[in-house]
Amino acid sequence: MARPIKWRKVCRLPESNKFGPLGSNVDDKDCINMKVDEYETIRLIDLEGLTQEECAVQMNIARTTVQGIYMEARRKLAESLVNCKVLIIEGGKYQLCNGYGQRCRHNCRMYRHGHGLGFARGKVQED
Repeated sequence: MARPIKWRKVCRLPESNKFGPLGSNVDDKDCINMKVDEYETIRLIDLEGLTQEECAVQMNIARTTVQGIYMEARRKLAESLVNCKVLIIEGGKYQLCNGYGQRCRHNCRMYRHGHGLGFARGKVQED
């Protein structure tokens, strides 16, 4: 029997989900797809300065899971930057935080950016 999906808690969606070289005609083969939970690890660890352990608590997952997600997210960022590919952030296994959870560090700024309407589950992408 397969393990049930453990939704990763995400406190903030990106204000824009597409990044890349300016003024280029890009097709699908020149795009890198980053999942929302990968984006969240980059935001929490690199921008907010959390440790992997703190990030794991915030996202309600194991530290080893955070480590794997973070490594994949960094690889995708590097590939996008070095190879001039468009980065698209969408999908993944996540649940949008409402800002009132037990483990919420109150840096959920989604309400200030118009994203907060309670819990919402993201699109599930099978790997």
